[in-house]
Amino acid sequence: MTKKLLTIEVICSLLIFLFMYASISKFLNVHALRHDMMNQPIPKWLARILMWLIPILEVVFALCLLFSKTRKLGLWGAFGLMLVFTLYAAFILAHFFAYVPCGCGGVINTLTWPQHLVFNIFFMLIAGLGLLLTRNVKIPAPVL
Repeated sequence: MTKKLLTIEVICSLLIFLFMYASISKFLNVHALRHDMMNQPIPKWLARILMWLIPILEVVFALCLLFSKTRKLGLWGAFGLMLVFTLYAAFILAHFFAYVPCGCGGVINTLTWPQHLVFNIFFMLIAGLGLLLTRNVKIPAPVL
């Protein structure tokens, strides 16, 4: 296996782990997720949609990353989702809210907003790197 393919495998594995961990944490603690989402500085109707849409998208993108035919779609989805999360964390920090709960689930929920921003930027950048590395390359499915 080339360095390029190994790097793609590592990137996809990290993103799969992140999205599956986050989505399972959310599904296992729906009451906490609902509470956290309803206390976001967004309209309540949007919070109700996002509390289900985000973990579903995380599972879908993780599954896309597992298969060579859908890997690029999974990387684009991961990049897009992490971009939205990054912009949201920046918005929270820029508006100096006294307290905004995180609906991330699991230990990610314990991060501060500045830590969230760094965390999200890291995963957005590795998803972007994965996209760059997969250009004009036939990618085998990852070995997990």
